[in-house]
Amino acid sequence: MRIDTIASMIGAQVCGEACVDVEWLLTDSRSLCFPESTLFFAIRTDRGDGHRYVRDLYERGVRAFVVSDVQEGLTGAVQLLVQDTLTALQRLAERHRESYDIPVIGITGSNGKTVVKEWLYQMLSPDMAVTRSPRSYNSQIGVPLSVWGLNDNTQIGIFEAGISRPDEMEALQRIIQPTIGVFTGLGPAHQENFQSMEQKRHEKMLLFKDCPVVFEAGDEADALERDRNLCARVCRHLGMSEEVIRERLQRLEPVAMRLEVKQGRHGCTLINDTYNSDLGSLDIALDFMNRRPDRAGRQRVLILSDILQSGKPSHELYLHVARLVESRGLERLMAIGAEIQACASCFARLDARCSFFSTTEEFMHSQEFLNLRDSIVLIKGARSFHFDAITEALEQKVHETILEVNLGAVVENLNYYRSFLNPQTRIICMVKADAYGAGAVEVAKTLQSQEQVGYLAVAVADEGALLRANGITKNIMVMNPEMTSFNTLFEYNLEPEVYSFRLLDALIHAAERAGITAMPIHIKLDTGMHRLGFDPEKDMPALVRRLRSQTALIPRSVFSHFVGSDSDGFDEFSAEQYRRYLLGADALQTAFPHHILRHMCNSAGIEHFPERQMDMVRLGLGLYGINSRNNDLLHNVSTLKTTILQIHDVPASETVGYSRRGELARDSRIAAIPIGYADGWDRLFGRGRAYCLLHGQKAPYVGNICMDVCMIDVTDIPQAQEGDQVILFGAELSPSILADIVDTIPYEILTSVSSRVKRVYYSE
Repeated sequence: MRIDTIASMIGAQVCGEACVDVEWLLTDSRSLCFPESTLFFAIRTDRGDGHRYVRDLYERGVRAFVVSDVQEGLTGAVQLLVQDTLTALQRLAERHRESYDIPVIGITGSNGKTVVKEWLYQMLSPDMAVTRSPRSYNSQIGVPLSVWGLNDNTQIGIFEAGISRPDEMEALQRIIQPTIGVFTGLGPAHQENFQSMEQKRHEKMLLFKDCPVVFEAGDEADALERDRNLCARVCRHLGMSEEVIRERLQRLEPVAMRLEVKQGRHGCTLINDTYNSDLGSLDIALDFMNRRPDRAGRQRVLILSDILQSGKPSHELYLHVARLVESRGLERLMAIGAEIQACASCFARLDARCSFFSTTEEFMHSQEFLNLRDSIVLIKGARSFHFDAITEALEQKVHETILEVNLGAVVENLNYYRSFLNPQTRIICMVKADAYGAGAVEVAKTLQSQEQVGYLAVAVADEGALLRANGITKNIMVMNPEMTSFNTLFEYNLEPEVYSFRLLDALIHAAERAGITAMPIHIKLDTGMHRLGFDPEKDMPALVRRLRSQTALIPRSVFSHFVGSDSDGFDEFSAEQYRRYLLGADALQTAFPHHILRHMCNSAGIEHFPERQMDMVRLGLGLYGINSRNNDLLHNVSTLKTTILQIHDVPASETVGYSRRGELARDSRIAAIPIGYADGWDRLFGRGRAYCLLHGQKAPYVGNICMDVCMIDVTDIPQAQEGDQVILFGAELSPSILADIVDTIPYEILTSVSSRVKRVYYSE
């Protein structure tokens, strides 16, 4: 959505100039991923002011802001000045919702909102495109961010609405505008701000103003059965058959919610309840912990933040907390926050069992935190204290191999190569082979907003169709179209390369039968690669005649490949290639009145032959952080990492792995890590040829690489322990180093990572 359209929607005064197409709304500066298409709302709350982060976000590339105080010095940015930024956010979401005439399910209640939302998603998503609230985004800020996710593909929306005091639901109702209401029932949560249960029910039911149908929870004793029945009733209303409802109810997966029990490090069990911060939920959580059987007789520990918005005077509130802690027999209380710290005297009866800290960071650097051992730990805090960091630090790490992809680094690499180009030169970004293993959809979404990116290029039509299905609107070039893919090309507006008369004639025939005219194609010339392409001298007369004799296809570009732009030793051959290319390109251009785009430079050519950039260049390996001129690492994009599953002490007389190929010359500590050749990890890395990094030190592979597991020698890394992170490649261990070891190229290392390896995306 254009920034001027948004300004009109929210009634803002426009300060500054910037042409921004907004895709992402941001209220938390730490979550920035796509600065070029982000609109930041500088929201003031009781605990912070978003205006403090405007300057930092500007330095990180954001150029659009909604503010209540204009910030100076933001050259090239646009600021939308409003009286109240939260109200502006809600108004924008409201107007966005009004543009969609689709069923929208609004869910409220004291308990079960997120469970019902996620279960409805599981039941409806096989048949419909569903947009739903992420996680528990049900607040005055979370709801508008959720509703902004509605798009042209959405067939039904499912949104939660939560309130903690009167007069909050009216704004959420205007944003969600539900056509189907779901009320999950009443409970004690947030009761302190309501005069009675009747008042709280009345306030929550305001969500269903003008809603034609509302489903209320029954009186089932079992909460999960109640939630299942609610979901069944909604699906029945939407026309789902009883047979399908029964089948999908049986397949419902549990939803990670409050009071998650997780295995922690150092003999600890964690009870994670970081969603609510009120006395009622604290009592429930303490009772839950108290009732859990524990044969080991471990101490029970509560990590607790300030309890916000209780409606009680602080002293009275924390006296109540102290009584709860004492009555439940807790051995330790670790309290975090200025308010609870100021009320330390309320916990005098507990004496030495209590420790107080001003901030979460202070607590995590304390000896009390570092010494947590053999305990049942209840983690209970308000969201603003970010107790998820505590949970992450204490949680026993899942044995998982992941490929971390830094989308910010993709943009950094793009900008590096852009520095060699004229402003008018456009870039074709190669996202084939699943974006060189990085994940084509997410990379394409990142490149979508980059103005100088003229095309995305894929290998086959199905790759292009996948991008279109995920909302990519950039021009997409298909480098290796197959005869069987023509209908996919037509349906998804994909532009094929054409390299032979056979392919050209077949495509013309198919396009004419489909009634297509002026479909853009890209003519490939063979100037020395001798792989695919028309001969730029012999084939041009016949090619021109065939193209001019029909109207189904139109040449959009003409291109070729430099064979040796990565090496100075091939410069003479490259010059001859360029000469031959110009002959063919000129012959084609002479035959048509429209301008036919020209491109020949790849990543290495962009840097080596800037004078040959012409209309467009093709950026491949360089986009993913490898300089193909010297194989140096630019901005690292992909980091492959895993964790140690187990460590064995193996004497020198033993061998490791299949076929006994891992012969040990000394007493060794051997660690097993969950990656193998089924994950794309080359067997040639085994038997000491290659290494990974553990605590920044080299750990060589021992024995043969197995299908799902391999072994590394950690003898010289005494601090190594099970659960530790292992870097397989990344900034400290470039794919180029591994490629040299097995006599291949970085492309192969990057593209070989199997799809079964989980991709995790972030931006710095």
